[in-house]
Amino acid sequence: MPDAHYIDPKLAALYDLGSGWSEDRDFYLSLAGSHRQEILDLGCGTGLLCHAYAEQGHRVTGVDPAPAMLNLARQKSDNPAIGWVEGSVQEFRSPKRYDLIIMTGHAFQVLLTDNDVRAGLDTMHRHLKPDGKVVFESRNPKIDWAGRWSARGIWKTPEGPVKAERRLVSFDGDIMTFDWHYQFTDDARVSRSELRFLSHERIAEFAEAAQLRVSSIVGDWSGAPFDADRSEEMIFELRLTE
Repeated sequence: MPDAHYIDPKLAALYDLGSGWSEDRDFYLSLAGSHRQEILDLGCGTGLLCHAYAEQGHRVTGVDPAPAMLNLARQKSDNPAIGWVEGSVQEFRSPKRYDLIIMTGHAFQVLLTDNDVRAGLDTMHRHLKPDGKVVFESRNPKIDWAGRWSARGIWKTPEGPVKAERRLVSFDGDIMTFDWHYQFTDDARVSRSELRFLSHERIAEFAEAAQLRVSSIVGDWSGAPFDADRSEEMIFELRLTE
């Protein structure tokens, strides 16, 4: 079940304010190149990347388990090059095969159990063309995320300012639990989330078991080499095992 800030329409409408276009999306957009490709966006959210890929001439399937997010995605345009699917990465199935499969916004970290990770990677393996690639990122667990997780801000909306605050609840093993507190002019809401922080070695082991090999790992959105002790990001490129 997706978190409340994805399924509650009032909270989903805030998503692009806190997670709008950024350097990570520039990175993912550049992966497609100039030749038309079939692209699968797992956990597409409000469809920012789906629409950008389609505008460049690619054909895109956007998959997300939250109908409120998909409703926002559909409202941005009716580009026929995009197909929207309500569903999870674990359960998505299609007869199509894709040149590029992405999972952005640290969505890989919402795969909280070993079985979830296995099922998600199996979906990627099933739908990848022989010469295609999978790209996703996860936060490096060597970084002190608990110490830097708290955050707050004020987002301007047509209905007035919204105060948003992120509060750490716990960090037990590799699972972080945290709350988003939202204060509207006439309402207050809380959404609880969980993320899993797997090591790059563990992710590589899961990928290998799914018959996917790690072809590269970079440590930031400029493509710098991954440093296991210092890089905040672990950006994986996977290809089918030969």
